Amino acid sequence: MTSVDDARHQGMRKRLVDALKIKGIRDEEVLAAIGKVPRHVFMESGFLSFAYRDQAFPIGAGQTISQPYTVAFMTELLHVERGCKVLEVGTGSGYQAAVLCEMGARVYTIERQKELYVKARILLPELGYNPAFHYGDGYKGLPTYGPFDRIIVTAGATEVPDDLRRQLVAGGRMVIPVGRDNHQEMVVVIRTGEEEFTTQKHGGFVFVPLLRGVVS
Repeated sequence: MTSVDDARHQGMRKRLVDALKIKGIRDEEVLAAIGKVPRHVFMESGFLSFAYRDQAFPIGAGQTISQPYTVAFMTELLHVERGCKVLEVGTGSGYQAAVLCEMGARVYTIERQKELYVKARILLPELGYNPAFHYGDGYKGLPTYGPFDRIIVTAGATEVPDDLRRQLVAGGRMVIPVGRDNHQEMVVVIRTGEEEFTTQKHGGFVFVPLLRGVVS
């Protein structure tokens, strides 16, 4: 493990949870998970003292660990229920997957960057979280393992990928940032029928781009 989780870290997480409440996060299950997952162990050593600030930080391979508010906001929009089957596109540091596991979801996570995939596959089980890890192209999802009750995409797509939309169960929800350049709208896609989907928009965010293919 990158660093121990002591009373100081736990106190910092409590303050972070209080700050998220002030910013409008209401889902008690989401707040409890944020309060339990040790974010500092997912970060490079140079950023450990900043781990519980509500900011994004680099994690290597040109990627970032998302701002805690963004993780909480997306997770709240996802309407996670204990036991539901969740596909995460973009494992990254593994922090979002850990939050979902903490909430009792059955998590399948896919990452295109081999370096990040390997690191997360080692770290998460050390913390007691055991999602199903996959190295591959997130644009394609995991059709062999679908359909999924929920899909969460942790990078900005230029559009909602059809492959992902079709991997939702009827009544399933996908949360995905959609846009171009340095601005995306947070979009919730709900599958209402075989070929029918509704979308909702929930404000602007900035994400690294969702890219096709894999990086070895």
